[in-house]
Amino acid sequence: MPPIPLIRKKHIVQRLIARGAISPETACTFADAGVINPNAFSAVTKRLVSSGVLGETADGRYWVL
Repeated sequence: MPPIPLIRKKHIVQRLIARGAISPETACTFADAGVINPNAFSAVTKRLVSSGVLGETADGRYWVL
């Protein structure tokens, strides 16, 4: 994976953990977690969900698995 997606992955995971998003019940949006440019790099987000790093709710909130 090139450097930008790796940096993005680390940023997303760190922000979600800092916000306490560790289960479907505590899941939050990227904006609520303080992720920079929450709608950018959707391919990275899709990859994190499909690879089992993040969980996603039906209403677009995320948590760290």
